[in-house]
Amino acid sequence: MTTKPITAPLTADATSEWRIRAYQIAWGLALCFYFLEYASRSAPAVMIEHLGTAFGTTAIGVSAILGTYYYTYSVTSLIAGAALDGVGAKKAVPIGLFILAIGCLLFSVPIAAAGYAGRLLQGAGSAFAFTGAVYLAAHGFSARWLATAIGVTQCLGMLGGSAGQFVVGPWLEHGVGWQTIWHGLGIASLVVGVLLFVITPSETRPQTAHSGWASVLRPYSIVFRNPQSYLCGVVAGLLFVATTIGDMTWGVAFFQRDRMFSYHDAVVTSSLVPLGWVVGCPLVGWLADFVGRRKPVLIGGAVAMLLSAAWITFSTGHTATAIGCFLFGIASGAAMIPYTIVKEVNPDEVKGSATGGINFLTFGVTALIGPIFADLLGKSFATTQDHVAHFRSSGIFWMTGIALAILLSMFLRETGHAGKSA
Repeated sequence: MTTKPITAPLTADATSEWRIRAYQIAWGLALCFYFLEYASRSAPAVMIEHLGTAFGTTAIGVSAILGTYYYTYSVTSLIAGAALDGVGAKKAVPIGLFILAIGCLLFSVPIAAAGYAGRLLQGAGSAFAFTGAVYLAAHGFSARWLATAIGVTQCLGMLGGSAGQFVVGPWLEHGVGWQTIWHGLGIASLVVGVLLFVITPSETRPQTAHSGWASVLRPYSIVFRNPQSYLCGVVAGLLFVATTIGDMTWGVAFFQRDRMFSYHDAVVTSSLVPLGWVVGCPLVGWLADFVGRRKPVLIGGAVAMLLSAAWITFSTGHTATAIGCFLFGIASGAAMIPYTIVKEVNPDEVKGSATGGINFLTFGVTALIGPIFADLLGKSFATTQDHVAHFRSSGIFWMTGIALAILLSMFLRETGHAGKSA
């Protein structure tokens, strides 16, 4: 009689501790997912010529293929958030990895149609990476450590973005086939997906009054009725697009052709932007928490982005440009602050959907601006006579977007604790 009340709590505590530990391990695997997602997103930047030859198209054609990633990424971000709330991480996140794996393997087929299909699948699968990692972190860490876990998540993602250029570029230089790289990314995604499915704990979903599409659409109806949600998405999108399209898609090509850098120097310089993110994301997030205000840090970071972009645009020489790219990457950490604000300007019960909503808006902006940049400046590579002016025009294009983001940021609501107290 005396043993039951003692062993039952001990068993419950042990079970609870095991689940927390399992969620933490699953979060670590989700970091690998996010790393692979960003590596697959940025790797094409160092193989534009290889892909053009394989797909039988020009650099503009390759850009169109690569840009389709953001169409499915933005739309599937909404589905990813709803899927996590509906079926849990054990089912949703591995499915995202399997879709990414198929997309990587399909992208290695040297046919343009396979390139389009592979890139669309990569975008769809990748939408589960960041959202899934945040979901698992929320289950595996206390509120005290959650912000740190999310900061580490973003660091690993951008480290993958840097590796997609800094590591893949030298591999290509030393004779590794571009298809081999995509095979490796696909197989690695499959392995991580299987491990995640095995390790992630199952969840019992509570019965709700809403079912079917109503349960999916209701949270998003709240998020998208809030004008602040749109402001957060557009500001984040304008800041993100300078790195996702400006650097991770076109950076190597522009440094090679307009600045006359060697292939090696162009790859190293371009990879310094996502490497700067590794430093900037946690640094800028910590600063916003430390001062207790979001808007001044967001605007200050965007101004630093603008100044760094001007430095890159008008500087001469490889060293000065490389320094500017690294500083630009650090300042780009400000693009994550709208992700914090959107959670704070929406009710607690829709914070997961708020993340999906801002991802949809952010990369919707990317999907819109990418083709515009390609049409205005990307296609003129072959015809321009003044490469210095061409490079500066591209820099001014991105600086204009950052300036617009600064202007729109002024209309955001201050959600930091110091601002609320004031």
